[in-house]
Amino acid sequence: MNLTPGPWRRLSDPAKYRLYTRVTLQVVLLALGVVGVVQSGDVAAGVFSFLALIAGVVFLQVRPELTGVEQHPNGRRIEFACVAAVVVAWVVGLILIRAGDHRMVGAVGTITVVTAALAMLPFLRYHWIALVAVSTATIFGYGYERDPLLGIAILTAIGAFMIVTTRASLWTLRIVDDLDTARRAEAQLRVAEERLRFSRDLHDVVGRSFSAIAVKSELASRLARTPGNGDRAAAEMDEVKSLAVESMEEMRTLVRGYRGIDLPGEVAGARSLLEAAGCRLTVEGSPDSVPAHFHEAAAWVVREGTTNIVRHSSATAATLALGSSGLTLSNNGAPDSTGDRSGLDGLAERLRAVGGSLDAGSDSGVFTLRVRWENA
Repeated sequence: MNLTPGPWRRLSDPAKYRLYTRVTLQVVLLALGVVGVVQSGDVAAGVFSFLALIAGVVFLQVRPELTGVEQHPNGRRIEFACVAAVVVAWVVGLILIRAGDHRMVGAVGTITVVTAALAMLPFLRYHWIALVAVSTATIFGYGYERDPLLGIAILTAIGAFMIVTTRASLWTLRIVDDLDTARRAEAQLRVAEERLRFSRDLHDVVGRSFSAIAVKSELASRLARTPGNGDRAAAEMDEVKSLAVESMEEMRTLVRGYRGIDLPGEVAGARSLLEAAGCRLTVEGSPDSVPAHFHEAAAWVVREGTTNIVRHSSATAATLALGSSGLTLSNNGAPDSTGDRSGLDGLAERLRAVGGSLDAGSDSGVFTLRVRWENA
């Protein structure tokens, strides 16, 4: 029984990691802010510090790098509002410190710098220059009991650690995205290579026979027009017939399984292909439990179902259940629409020919392909 919440289970691995990274940065920001506010013990400090913290959290919430969405509908406006909120908190804190409340030094000033360094400055082109400028303005504006240069160095070091933390997270996200793209490209390449192999085999097996049929048909036509060569023309046409029958058998053999298709081989191939696409395949039961009469049809179902998973879903997990009464192939990451069903319709026809039935559908992001052997 899977107790994982549906929305989380339907996310791809890169999307899960992106969500984890964003939430982690937001939690770290809030935790640092809460510590600073508690230490200050000042109500005003708490109010304006939390204003800055919430602005930082919201800013991270709409950044495309951390959401996977190219651009939030009101992203620019929200970002501007968050920056303005941090600036307002910093200015109000400066006013209060000038009014004589020196406890504000350890609260609003430091928290606004930490918020900017963790949530906002990493996305700027000249973030290091901006950090030094903000740290210098904070130390000279809010004051520092000891050497101001030492205060600037300490605050800049803290901010630098925050910037490095966020930029390292963004760098890791880019690597995860690149790896996922490469894995999908590899899976698509495997499908393309299999199609190329089939087209090459089709050309090699059938091309020669069709060429021979064309030549012998032309020869028989010429002989038929020449008096006294009727027997030779008939003999050539007999050979054309034999070549046509032979070609049909070769075609059936080729289409039946790319020169042979078997259920155990398709199950092994499905596991390999899905693994390359970043999808874990769990096999329940054994190919031996499927009645021998349905082995070929079951192999085609596994092949077509696996190809559809790679081409039409962002699945991370799939399950293949094999039994004496049928088989089931299910996967997560399924789109809302099943799209083109020509492949499934072809499978349904193939199954009807051997006394089987097919049912397919998607529910809550899980696509399930069910096959029953009606005559088993």
